[in-house]
Amino acid sequence: MQVIPVASDSLGVRSMCTQVVTDDVKILIDPSVALAPRRFGRPPHAYEINRMNELWENILNLSRESDALIITHYHLDHYSWDHPPQFKDKLLYNKHPFENINFSQRTRAWNFLKTIKDIPKKIEHSDGKEVTFGNTLLKFSKAVFHGNSNKLGYITEVFIQDGNEKFLYTSDTEGPCVEDQLNFILENKPTTIFCDGPLSYLLGFKFFQEDLDKALDNMKRIITECKPKTFIVDHHLLRELKWRERIKEVFDVANKKGVKIQTVAEFLGKENEQLEANRVKLFKEFPKMESTPKKTMSGE
Repeated sequence: MQVIPVASDSLGVRSMCTQVVTDDVKILIDPSVALAPRRFGRPPHAYEINRMNELWENILNLSRESDALIITHYHLDHYSWDHPPQFKDKLLYNKHPFENINFSQRTRAWNFLKTIKDIPKKIEHSDGKEVTFGNTLLKFSKAVFHGNSNKLGYITEVFIQDGNEKFLYTSDTEGPCVEDQLNFILENKPTTIFCDGPLSYLLGFKFFQEDLDKALDNMKRIITECKPKTFIVDHHLLRELKWRERIKEVFDVANKKGVKIQTVAEFLGKENEQLEANRVKLFKEFPKMESTPKKTMSGE
């Protein structure tokens, strides 16, 4: 199994897009990318837009070469509605558009499925589903909260097993910070996990200290009980510069258990580029940089 992260917050955009390749199938998870429409009172900097455009082209290329595409929920950093050919002749596994879903995502899902009608080879609602491709198992959680409640809707987590290799993709669990989100992980005991991390940059607004405490405890449980070889943490957590301090106790447990915690950028052998978290600095250092937006720039 090859796990190939494609776009993420540590690479300068809002995304968790990841390709998983086995001898049987190529799967692309959440093939989209977006930017925060405003952060620190400012719109996206040209540097961010250029990075988004670059990674979007990579996502389109990988979409063409993948057999199956997965959409875990209908936030625009996880699915894209503006390039229907992306799904041409693909197997599409999407979060159920009408069950366990809030109003905004239900509306988006309805419009999306109407737009891509007859373009994919097959569309299947993924919630709780298991599929096999040769020796590769693809498994979805039931619908679980997007974060700490159903206010932002529901998501599906994704598990892929190829022999002894087990990959788990949490999607937007914001931690995980809820028992249902955690249970799917502990049941499947991944050897590699891509965890979106706590929503700590909104602490006290949409995410509270008790949510952060639960997320940290759950991350430590995953490390202790699953003992993954690789623990990738990214996405929401990388939207603040002091993310390492936020999860210091998780790093301490991981070091004792011999588990390697990395961001996507570090997993790929690159430097972290937290462009959103450094937006004010970008405007100061590159005030006249220009770009041409190509992609919808809403992060949710």
